[in-house]
Amino acid sequence: EVQLQGSGGGLVQPGGSLRLSCAASGFTFDDYAIGWFRQAPGKEREGVTCISSSGGSPYYVESVKGRFTISRDNAKNTVYLEMNSLKPEDTAVYYCAEREIATLSDWEDRDEYDYWGQGTLVTVSS
Repeated sequence: EVQLQGSGGGLVQPGGSLRLSCAASGFTFDDYAIGWFRQAPGKEREGVTCISSSGGSPYYVESVKGRFTISRDNAKNTVYLEMNSLKPEDTAVYYCAEREIATLSDWEDRDEYDYWGQGTLVTVSS
């Protein structure tokens, strides 16, 4: 059974930091790229970042560059999203997802991701 389990969300003040985790099982983890998406109330789900199977070539949406860092530990079948300098507009449900490969042109394409985690809520507020 393929499963992705996102965790680590919570309430944080603006300027604070939070680390999300995505634990995977049921597939050969190091053969796949993992992405993070987020969806705020009333808005469409958007791609935040994606990391290749090897851990290289990460992609980021412009609004989080320099603040968010994606990484993976293939030995633990886990991908992390470290979020720093958080802003209220980062408030959303964050989802991790798996795909076979990602490129610069299609990493944000939701239809290319095969499996999705349940999501974890990040709230940035004073």
